Amino acid sequence: MDVAELAEKLTVWIRERTVAGRRQGVVLGMSGGIDSSVVAVLCQQAFPRSTLGVLIPCYSIQEDEEHALAVARQFAIPTKTVALDSVFDALLKVLPQVSPDPAVSQAARANLKPRLRMLTLYYFANQLKYIVVGSSNRSELATGYFSKYGDGGVDIMPIGNLVKRQVRELAAFLGIPQEIIEKPPSAGLWPGQTDEGDLGFSYDELDRYLTTGRAPEKVKARIEAMAAATAHKRGIPPMPPF
Repeated sequence: MDVAELAEKLTVWIRERTVAGRRQGVVLGMSGGIDSSVVAVLCQQAFPRSTLGVLIPCYSIQEDEEHALAVARQFAIPTKTVALDSVFDALLKVLPQVSPDPAVSQAARANLKPRLRMLTLYYFANQLKYIVVGSSNRSELATGYFSKYGDGGVDIMPIGNLVKRQVRELAAFLGIPQEIIEKPPSAGLWPGQTDEGDLGFSYDELDRYLTTGRAPEKVKARIEAMAAATAHKRGIPPMPPF
């Protein structure tokens, strides 16, 4: 399937899933990254008059907000901005630190951000009778590189079957600004944080493994270990068979 056909099929799929859910439109978070930018444009094509992009900064990088707004302006996507800095601070004041490991504590604090964003998106979705659209891709989902009930807490994931390379190709076809396509992917959880730094391998290596099964042994072992450790993120909570 070429990229033009893919874009059209994804647009139709978003529309069909929304209508099937008896919703009137779509809402999504716009982070200024390539994934959310691609999903935002697809959503706008599916629902030109009932797409809402929400900017949800939480001690975020200013450049990311500027990139999100640039996409919104270029593609005429209506937006709302909800800053969560004070909400995040208030929550940290009442939450005790229970782990002696600073790295574990940092990760726990960082994961509050996507979960607060999920609450914000569903607030808008419930008021507008929209569905929440996620922007996780296959590369992230396969390794569990997303927050359970955070950026994983959505109704549909249009690019969930696309590896990062395919997302980049789709972004170029849709006309996403080149600076967004080229900047290092990051969840923006803390200053200097990048996806590939957290993963321990490049998206190119991960995409190659997912599409061909081939990777250097150390990379392959790490990918498979991450997939196994995060299997719980990709399914519904287990229930007893009785």
